[in-house]
Amino acid sequence: MIAGDGIGPEVVESALEVLRAAGASLDLVHFEIGLGRWKRTGEAMDEDDLEEISGCDCILLGAITTPPDPNYRSVLLRLRRALDLYANIRPFQSHDLDFIIVRENTEGLYSGVEEVGVEESRTLRVITRRGSERIAEAACDLAARRRRLTIIHKSNVLRSDRLFLQTCREVAERRGILYEDMLVDAAAYNLVTNPQRFDVLVTTNLFGDILSDEAAGVIGSLGLCASANLGKSRALFEPIHGSAPDIAGKGIANPVGAIRSAAMMMRWLGELEAAGRMEEAVKKALSAGVRTPDLGGRCSTSEVTGAVTGYLMAEES
Repeated sequence: MIAGDGIGPEVVESALEVLRAAGASLDLVHFEIGLGRWKRTGEAMDEDDLEEISGCDCILLGAITTPPDPNYRSVLLRLRRALDLYANIRPFQSHDLDFIIVRENTEGLYSGVEEVGVEESRTLRVITRRGSERIAEAACDLAARRRRLTIIHKSNVLRSDRLFLQTCREVAERRGILYEDMLVDAAAYNLVTNPQRFDVLVTTNLFGDILSDEAAGVIGSLGLCASANLGKSRALFEPIHGSAPDIAGKGIANPVGAIRSAAMMMRWLGELEAAGRMEEAVKKALSAGVRTPDLGGRCSTSEVTGAVTGYLMAEES
């Protein structure tokens, strides 16, 4: 458990309440990691933390603040690289939408290979066949259970994307997956004008980061959206929103993204019944109009959490 910064501790506590109501039995190991610790000690996360985290089955994370300080090392990037969490799975659902963005999580423009200067700065965009192949495999695993795959790229301008596109095509053809490809600007347009056309989208790191925030706006709020960062044997689950320090402590943060992330965690752990019950309880609460201010409602974080746990406990009785 990494509660993190800002609204992170609030939404993580909500997720824990819902997990308890769903009957989850978990051995929790709590880590103090993030900006608060960095300000106090000069280090947001150390190597001992990484070693202990590596011994856990998975991670549930609230939110981490990354300050504009060159001496601060991004906790999320370090965790993704250290645990090789190469597949970022971001599902988006509303009353008439249901699609998944599969984002490559370890390379692209987030490669970390940078030169920062006063007059000129450079970032190396790294695309490898191995990275493209394994993210394509993860996307095809999902598409095989759904309808089709859309490969998102910018290969008409970025030569590095030609390797990504060709590799994804090869994997989809070998797997027998129905696919199309689309330029990222066209995908951004269609996400707004015709999001129903999408099912599973696979793309590179930065494009996936941007498109998933756009998709969150399409379905209503960043606060609704969950994600999984998956590797071969380990996983990290987190809402896609940031730490939102401007509303931290006000009790109005939307906990749904964190609750849905916890449900994704339970599904990954093989607890399918508990995961399904949690997801259904969230749907019932939202359908009943239980909404925080980001969705135009007036409910507090605790009221939304109470409504979700109430539906879970009503099922048991």
